[in-house]
Amino acid sequence: MDEQKIEENLLKDKNAKEGSFAPLIIIMIFSVLIAFFWDSIPLIKNSVGTILNPTAGALLNWNITYGMILIILVLSLFTTVIQKYATDQKTLREMKEQQKKINEEAKKFRDNPEKMMEIQKESMKFMMPMMKLSMRAVVFTGIPFILFIRWFNDFFTIAGNPEFFGFISWFWFYFLGTIIFSSIFRKILKVV
Repeated sequence: MDEQKIEENLLKDKNAKEGSFAPLIIIMIFSVLIAFFWDSIPLIKNSVGTILNPTAGALLNWNITYGMILIILVLSLFTTVIQKYATDQKTLREMKEQQKKINEEAKKFRDNPEKMMEIQKESMKFMMPMMKLSMRAVVFTGIPFILFIRWFNDFFTIAGNPEFFGFISWFWFYFLGTIIFSSIFRKILKVV
């Protein structure tokens, strides 16, 4: 698809395509408040514990490594599915293709500063809309992510901060596992 058609698609129905950062900012503020008041307001901690202790907690009590892997797998699948259906995949794919063409063109003109500036300006046109489209899923996953992280922290503190495979903390195990499983699911589900 050529650049002009992509720009027309972006300009047409701008609010629906690009969205706004306002919901994202609200969710992020709310997530920070939850994390901040986790220990101060028992209702938050107890409510999350009521849901996660018999589910995720049971898996971790059964086998800490396999349970954690299963939890990471489910959470990664959940966030990948949300990413796929909460974003306009067609537009994102088109924009990534255009970015790829721009990057290839930039490689040709490394020695020409004027042309490089032109190409960079063209590339910047896609940055903000791409970010807005990509970040939409955070609106749906931001709060659950914070709740899980806080719950994991409490669970593993009570469990004596066990290490996975003898040297990895729960946070790094979760982080690396999420990267691996998310990459696999994004490939399978063809998520941009």
